[in-house]
Amino acid sequence: MNKKINTMYFSPTGTTKKVVSGIAKKILENIASELTINNIDFTLPGVRKEPVSFTGEDVVIIGVPVYAGRVPNILLNYLNTITGNGALAIAVVVYGNRNYDDALIELKDILELNGFKVIAGGAFIGEHSFSKTLAKNRPDEKDMVIVSDFAEQIYTKITTQDNIQTVVVKGNKPYRKYYKPENENGTPVDIRKVTPKTNSNCIDCKLCVNLCPMGSIDYEDVSKLNGICIKCGACIKNCPTEAKYYDDKDYLRHKHELEVDFASRREPETFF
Repeated sequence: MNKKINTMYFSPTGTTKKVVSGIAKKILENIASELTINNIDFTLPGVRKEPVSFTGEDVVIIGVPVYAGRVPNILLNYLNTITGNGALAIAVVVYGNRNYDDALIELKDILELNGFKVIAGGAFIGEHSFSKTLAKNRPDEKDMVIVSDFAEQIYTKITTQDNIQTVVVKGNKPYRKYYKPENENGTPVDIRKVTPKTNSNCIDCKLCVNLCPMGSIDYEDVSKLNGICIKCGACIKNCPTEAKYYDDKDYLRHKHELEVDFASRREPETFF
Protein backbone atom coordinates (compact mmCIF):
# COMPACT_ATOMS: atom_id res chain seq x y z
CA MET A 1 0.00 0.00 0.00
CA ASN A 2 1.70 3.15 -1.22
CA LYS A 3 -0.48 5.77 0.43
CA LYS A 4 0.08 8.60 2.89
CA ILE A 5 -2.06 8.32 6.04
CA ASN A 6 -3.71 11.51 7.29
CA THR A 7 -6.03 12.26 10.19
CA MET A 8 -8.33 15.26 10.58
CA TYR A 9 -10.67 15.85 13.49
CA PHE A 10 -12.64 18.34 15.55
CA SER A 11 -12.51 17.02 19.11
CA PRO A 12 -13.05 19.44 22.02
CA THR A 13 -13.17 16.66 24.65
CA GLY A 14 -10.91 14.13 22.93
CA THR A 15 -13.43 11.42 22.03
CA THR A 16 -13.37 11.93 18.25
CA LYS A 17 -9.58 12.24 18.35
CA LYS A 18 -9.33 8.87 20.10
CA VAL A 19 -11.42 7.09 17.45
CA VAL A 20 -9.78 8.72 14.42
CA SER A 21 -6.26 8.25 15.78
CA GLY A 22 -7.02 4.63 16.63
CA ILE A 23 -8.08 3.90 13.05
CA ALA A 24 -5.00 5.55 11.59
CA LYS A 25 -2.56 3.82 13.94
CA LYS A 26 -4.01 0.38 13.15
CA ILE A 27 -3.81 0.96 9.40
CA LEU A 28 -0.21 2.06 9.83
CA GLU A 29 0.57 -1.12 11.79
CA ASN A 30 -0.63 -3.17 8.83
CA ILE A 31 1.53 -1.23 6.41
CA ALA A 32 4.57 -1.97 8.61
CA SER A 33 6.65 0.83 7.16
CA GLU A 34 8.49 3.90 8.33
CA LEU A 35 5.58 6.13 7.37
CA THR A 36 4.19 8.57 9.91
CA ILE A 37 0.69 9.94 10.28
CA ASN A 38 0.07 13.49 9.11
CA ASN A 39 -2.29 14.94 11.71
CA ILE A 40 -4.56 17.99 11.39
CA ASP A 41 -6.44 18.80 14.58
CA PHE A 42 -8.89 21.55 13.58
CA THR A 43 -10.50 21.90 17.01
CA LEU A 44 -9.06 25.36 17.66
CA PRO A 45 -10.19 28.30 15.50
CA GLY A 46 -6.73 29.28 14.25
CA VAL A 47 -6.30 25.99 12.40
CA ARG A 48 -9.64 26.42 10.62
CA LYS A 49 -8.35 29.56 8.90
CA GLU A 50 -6.02 27.52 6.71
CA PRO A 51 -7.34 25.59 3.67
CA VAL A 52 -6.13 22.01 3.24
CA SER A 53 -5.57 20.06 0.03
CA PHE A 54 -4.84 16.38 -0.62
CA THR A 55 -4.02 14.21 -3.65
CA GLY A 56 -4.85 10.77 -4.96
CA GLU A 57 -1.90 9.42 -2.96
CA ASP A 58 -3.59 10.25 0.35
CA VAL A 59 -5.87 8.34 2.70
CA VAL A 60 -7.70 10.74 5.03
CA ILE A 61 -9.56 9.64 8.17
CA ILE A 62 -11.76 12.60 9.05
CA GLY A 63 -13.94 12.78 12.15
CA VAL A 64 -16.43 15.19 13.68
CA PRO A 65 -18.78 15.00 16.66
CA VAL A 66 -22.52 14.87 16.12
CA TYR A 67 -24.41 17.95 17.25
CA ALA A 68 -28.23 17.68 17.25
CA GLY A 69 -28.03 14.77 14.85
CA ARG A 70 -25.98 16.53 12.21
CA VAL A 71 -22.49 17.70 11.31
CA PRO A 72 -21.89 20.78 13.52
CA ASN A 73 -23.02 23.76 11.45
CA ILE A 74 -20.11 25.84 12.74
CA LEU A 75 -17.78 23.49 10.83
CA LEU A 76 -19.51 23.61 7.44
CA ASN A 77 -17.56 26.54 6.04
CA TYR A 78 -14.23 25.02 7.04
CA LEU A 79 -15.07 21.53 5.79
CA ASN A 80 -15.90 23.00 2.41
CA THR A 81 -12.39 24.47 2.11
CA ILE A 82 -10.82 20.98 2.25
CA THR A 83 -9.99 19.72 -1.24
CA GLY A 84 -9.75 16.00 -1.91
CA ASN A 85 -8.44 15.80 -5.50
CA GLY A 86 -9.25 12.07 -5.56
CA ALA A 87 -7.94 11.21 -2.08
CA LEU A 88 -9.52 8.22 -0.33
CA ALA A 89 -11.54 9.21 2.73
CA ILE A 90 -12.98 7.46 5.76
CA ALA A 91 -15.86 9.43 7.29
CA VAL A 92 -16.24 9.16 11.07
CA VAL A 93 -18.85 10.68 13.37
CA VAL A 94 -18.96 10.38 17.15
CA TYR A 95 -22.16 10.86 19.13
CA GLY A 96 -23.23 10.81 22.76
CA ASN A 97 -25.34 7.61 22.76
CA ARG A 98 -28.61 9.24 21.61
CA ASN A 99 -28.41 8.94 17.80
CA TYR A 100 -26.21 10.10 14.97
CA ASP A 101 -29.30 10.68 12.76
CA ASP A 102 -28.02 12.07 9.41
CA ALA A 103 -24.55 13.24 10.48
CA LEU A 104 -22.66 10.42 8.76
CA ILE A 105 -24.37 10.72 5.40
CA GLU A 106 -24.00 14.51 5.61
CA LEU A 107 -20.25 14.23 6.24
CA LYS A 108 -19.91 11.73 3.40
CA ASP A 109 -21.75 14.07 1.02
CA ILE A 110 -19.57 17.04 2.01
CA LEU A 111 -16.41 15.05 1.37
CA GLU A 112 -17.59 13.75 -1.98
CA LEU A 113 -18.63 17.22 -3.14
CA ASN A 114 -15.09 18.35 -2.34
CA GLY A 115 -13.34 15.70 -4.40
CA PHE A 116 -12.84 12.80 -1.99
CA LYS A 117 -13.66 9.18 -2.70
CA VAL A 118 -15.33 8.00 0.51
CA ILE A 119 -14.63 4.27 0.89
CA ALA A 120 -15.79 3.63 4.47
CA GLY A 121 -17.78 5.27 7.23
CA GLY A 122 -18.37 4.76 10.91
CA ALA A 123 -20.56 6.09 13.72
CA PHE A 124 -18.96 5.67 17.13
CA ILE A 125 -20.00 6.60 20.66
CA GLY A 126 -18.23 9.04 22.96
CA GLU A 127 -19.11 10.45 26.35
CA HIS A 128 -21.84 13.01 25.78
CA SER A 129 -20.63 16.59 25.77
CA PHE A 130 -23.44 17.62 28.16
CA SER A 131 -22.85 14.86 30.68
CA LYS A 132 -20.27 13.01 32.76
CA THR A 133 -22.51 9.93 33.07
CA LEU A 134 -24.07 9.42 29.61
CA ALA A 135 -21.74 7.07 27.72
CA LYS A 136 -19.23 7.67 30.49
CA ASN A 137 -15.58 7.12 29.49
CA ARG A 138 -16.46 6.09 25.96
CA PRO A 139 -14.95 5.22 23.59
CA ASP A 140 -13.93 2.44 25.95
CA GLU A 141 -11.93 -0.75 25.50
CA LYS A 142 -14.81 -2.54 23.76
CA ASP A 143 -15.25 0.38 21.37
CA MET A 144 -11.56 0.40 20.54
CA VAL A 145 -11.68 -3.27 19.55
CA ILE A 146 -14.32 -2.29 17.00
CA VAL A 147 -12.14 0.63 15.90
CA SER A 148 -9.30 -1.81 15.33
CA ASP A 149 -11.49 -4.22 13.35
CA PHE A 150 -12.81 -1.30 11.29
CA ALA A 151 -9.25 -0.26 10.43
CA GLU A 152 -8.36 -3.83 9.44
CA GLN A 153 -11.28 -3.95 7.02
CA ILE A 154 -10.34 -0.57 5.56
CA TYR A 155 -6.79 -1.77 4.98
CA THR A 156 -8.09 -4.95 3.32
CA LYS A 157 -10.41 -2.95 1.06
CA ILE A 158 -7.65 -0.59 -0.04
CA THR A 159 -5.13 -3.34 -0.71
CA THR A 160 -7.37 -5.96 -2.38
CA GLN A 161 -9.74 -3.98 -4.61
CA ASP A 162 -8.38 -2.83 -7.96
CA ASN A 163 -11.28 -0.41 -8.37
CA ILE A 164 -12.09 0.64 -4.83
CA GLN A 165 -15.82 1.14 -4.40
CA THR A 166 -17.42 4.07 -2.61
CA VAL A 167 -19.43 3.35 0.50
CA VAL A 168 -23.16 3.53 1.18
CA VAL A 169 -24.01 4.72 4.70
CA LYS A 170 -27.19 5.04 6.73
CA GLY A 171 -29.09 8.31 6.56
CA ASN A 172 -31.88 10.33 5.00
CA LYS A 173 -32.07 12.72 2.06
CA PRO A 174 -33.14 15.39 2.49
CA TYR A 175 -31.47 15.41 5.89
CA ARG A 176 -33.60 15.51 8.99
CA LYS A 177 -33.82 18.85 10.76
CA TYR A 178 -31.54 19.46 13.72
CA TYR A 179 -32.73 17.62 16.82
CA LYS A 180 -34.51 19.95 19.27
CA PRO A 181 -35.08 19.36 22.97
CA GLU A 182 -38.54 19.95 24.42
CA ASN A 183 -39.82 21.35 27.69
CA GLU A 184 -42.17 19.55 30.07
CA ASN A 185 -45.13 20.51 27.85
CA GLY A 186 -43.61 19.00 24.74
CA THR A 187 -42.81 22.40 23.23
CA PRO A 188 -39.43 22.70 21.48
CA VAL A 189 -36.93 24.87 23.32
CA ASP A 190 -33.87 26.64 21.94
CA ILE A 191 -30.75 26.23 24.07
CA ARG A 192 -28.30 27.53 21.47
CA LYS A 193 -27.72 30.79 23.33
CA VAL A 194 -27.20 29.15 26.72
CA THR A 195 -23.71 29.84 28.06
CA PRO A 196 -21.69 28.45 30.98
CA LYS A 197 -21.36 30.27 34.25
CA THR A 198 -18.21 30.55 36.39
CA ASN A 199 -18.25 30.12 40.15
CA SER A 200 -15.84 31.17 42.90
CA ASN A 201 -13.76 28.00 42.49
CA CYS A 202 -12.09 29.62 39.49
CA ILE A 203 -8.30 30.03 39.88
CA ASP A 204 -7.94 31.98 36.61
CA CYS A 205 -5.64 29.34 35.11
CA LYS A 206 -6.81 30.24 31.56
CA LEU A 207 -7.15 26.58 30.59
CA CYS A 208 -10.72 27.16 29.40
CA VAL A 209 -9.54 30.07 27.24
CA ASN A 210 -7.00 27.86 25.52
CA LEU A 211 -9.43 24.97 25.03
CA CYS A 212 -12.49 26.80 23.69
CA PRO A 213 -12.94 25.74 20.04
CA MET A 214 -14.72 28.98 19.23
CA GLY A 215 -12.16 31.23 20.91
CA SER A 216 -15.05 32.76 22.80
CA ILE A 217 -13.84 32.88 26.40
CA ASP A 218 -12.40 36.26 27.38
CA TYR A 219 -8.74 36.07 28.40
CA GLU A 220 -8.94 38.95 30.89
CA ASP A 221 -12.21 37.77 32.46
CA VAL A 222 -12.88 34.07 31.90
CA SER A 223 -16.46 34.45 33.12
CA LYS A 224 -17.24 36.44 29.96
CA LEU A 225 -17.83 35.18 26.42
CA ASN A 226 -16.91 37.22 23.37
CA GLY A 227 -18.53 34.81 20.95
CA ILE A 228 -20.88 31.84 20.74
CA CYS A 229 -20.92 28.74 22.94
CA ILE A 230 -21.52 25.45 21.14
CA LYS A 231 -21.94 23.41 24.36
CA CYS A 232 -18.96 21.19 23.46
CA GLY A 233 -18.13 20.55 27.12
CA ALA A 234 -14.42 21.33 26.83
CA CYS A 235 -14.32 24.04 29.50
CA ILE A 236 -16.56 22.19 31.95
CA LYS A 237 -14.98 18.75 31.65
CA ASN A 238 -11.42 20.01 31.81
CA CYS A 239 -11.69 22.66 34.51
CA PRO A 240 -9.37 21.56 37.36
CA THR A 241 -11.59 23.18 40.01
CA GLU A 242 -15.06 22.50 38.53
CA ALA A 243 -15.63 26.22 38.23
CA LYS A 244 -17.64 26.07 34.99
CA TYR A 245 -21.30 25.03 34.98
CA TYR A 246 -24.70 25.58 33.35
CA ASP A 247 -27.77 26.69 35.27
CA ASP A 248 -30.31 27.19 32.48
CA LYS A 249 -33.42 25.17 33.37
CA ASP A 250 -34.16 24.04 29.81
CA TYR A 251 -30.56 22.90 29.33
CA LEU A 252 -30.53 21.03 32.64
CA ARG A 253 -33.89 19.40 31.93
CA HIS A 254 -32.65 18.25 28.53
CA LYS A 255 -29.40 16.94 30.04
CA HIS A 256 -31.34 14.91 32.61
CA GLU A 257 -33.73 13.62 29.96
CA LEU A 258 -30.84 12.42 27.80
CA GLU A 259 -29.19 10.68 30.75
CA VAL A 260 -32.43 8.82 31.59
CA ASP A 261 -33.87 8.08 28.15
CA PHE A 262 -30.63 7.06 26.44
CA ALA A 263 -28.82 5.26 29.23
CA SER A 264 -28.84 1.90 27.40
CA ARG A 265 -25.54 1.24 25.69
CA ARG A 266 -25.47 1.74 21.94
CA GLU A 267 -22.81 0.15 19.77
CA PRO A 268 -20.76 1.56 16.89
CA GLU A 269 -21.94 1.05 13.32
CA THR A 270 -19.49 0.69 10.45
CA PHE A 271 -20.02 0.74 6.68
CA PHE A 272 -17.89 -0.47 3.78
